[in-house]
Amino acid sequence: MSTAPPEVAATAASPAAPDRKVHPGLALAVLAGAQLMIVLDATIVNIALPDIREALGFSEASLTWVMNAYTLTFGGLLLLGGRLGDLIGRRKIFIYGLLVFTLASLLGGFAQNEATLLAARALQGVGGAMTAPAVLSLVTTTFKEGAERNKALGVYAAVSGMGAAVGLLAGGFLTEYANWRWVMFVNVPIGVALALAIPRVFPPDVAVDTGRGLGRFDIPGAVTSTVGVSALVYGFIRAAEESWTDAVTITAFVLAAVFIAAFVVIELRTREPLLPLRLFLNKTRSGGYLVMMLAGAGMMSTFFFLTLFMQQDELLDLSPVLAGTAYLPLTAGVITSAQITSRLITTRGPRPFLIIGPLIAGIGLLWLSFLETDSTYWTGILPGVLLMGMGMGAVFVSIMTTATAGIAPEEAGIGSAVLNVTQQIGGTIGLAVLATISTSALKDDFKEQVAKAGEATPAVQAHAMTAGWTAAILAASIMLFASSLIAFALVRIRREDVVVDPSAVTH
Repeated sequence: MSTAPPEVAATAASPAAPDRKVHPGLALAVLAGAQLMIVLDATIVNIALPDIREALGFSEASLTWVMNAYTLTFGGLLLLGGRLGDLIGRRKIFIYGLLVFTLASLLGGFAQNEATLLAARALQGVGGAMTAPAVLSLVTTTFKEGAERNKALGVYAAVSGMGAAVGLLAGGFLTEYANWRWVMFVNVPIGVALALAIPRVFPPDVAVDTGRGLGRFDIPGAVTSTVGVSALVYGFIRAAEESWTDAVTITAFVLAAVFIAAFVVIELRTREPLLPLRLFLNKTRSGGYLVMMLAGAGMMSTFFFLTLFMQQDELLDLSPVLAGTAYLPLTAGVITSAQITSRLITTRGPRPFLIIGPLIAGIGLLWLSFLETDSTYWTGILPGVLLMGMGMGAVFVSIMTTATAGIAPEEAGIGSAVLNVTQQIGGTIGLAVLATISTSALKDDFKEQVAKAGEATPAVQAHAMTAGWTAAILAASIMLFASSLIAFALVRIRREDVVVDPSAVTH
């Protein structure tokens, strides 16, 4: 059972105040809307990068920081954002996070130079780090464990899985038919509407005055975790941009190791830790975190390489809108699979889907790894993205059910944050590793093709780029197959573990 103080438990358990009933449909709509806004922001800006570069004068090197500024603050502050929700109230953090994200989006849309846009993107990451854990923890504390929560997690997982594809589609339309500023402005009306709806949908957080103020907040843990995770994320970003042997890359990894080690020591000795390490004593939950990291690394990174293939002049040469539209079958697969999985989990348990889901997605990626310069969308890409979508839906629902099952209500925020951190770090690690593989394969193929053709023709360049991207996608498929093996070896969750009475909480 939880050892958290009664006052913390009271604050955390606030989503269901006795004098006010939460309407499940409205609650789920607000939570899904917020999650979609956070998730699609990771890709909606991608399509607009060429226009942003031209409008604000970004260099090729600095342009990557339009994405990295968000990734760095979002990943680095997730643990802190999750714990703040547990301590001061998830509804409050949910509202504050949305308002920060919305304000940052407005500033980014009006940006007139590099510095302003990068600052806005970093601030968006801060808002996202507050909002994302609050959303998942409210899902787990608002809906009863069992069929009701599984259905809610199915919707949440579908939104999470399809968010990247929806972002690419929305980014394509906004960039082509409006201008790049609307990939930022689009968040403003959505964020304001959600922030206004939250007080009308969720009851107030229970106010508790412990007389200790922030004395119960683990400040040393917050500082070391934030610096450690930020340094780790930056290390992988730097490795993808420069190299794994770059001095700054190595320094970042060393700094990350020192601060994360210090964080672990602090958490073991602190009476009220930022991250209760007992969460990891559960082998099934830890296995779920590992699956999320590897699956996120493989699937999220594939969007990057596949989008480049579809938009390359000498290959499919799709416009931004058509490239985004090409992902619609994936979105349909995610939604369908997530809904089927959320229903079957109640009778079968999440374990079979945690094993089968990565296998299906891995087979989809394996199909995509056979793309060639003359491949068409209908035979080369469509079967792969359909399988990828079906696998993603099963993976996300089963992982979220597994990782959140049995977590005490007063620790739902930090538990949700850990799941988000593993996905975020997985995506960052995946892109860094796969970018290295892609670059190496591209260089090798380019040399080979030039030797055959006698010169570097556009066809040679297209062949080399395809070889690099498909090598990365092949490695991504291996990550998915590995995550399936981890699920088979470590996850032992039963059907009974996800349909128990929510008051029977164990660790």
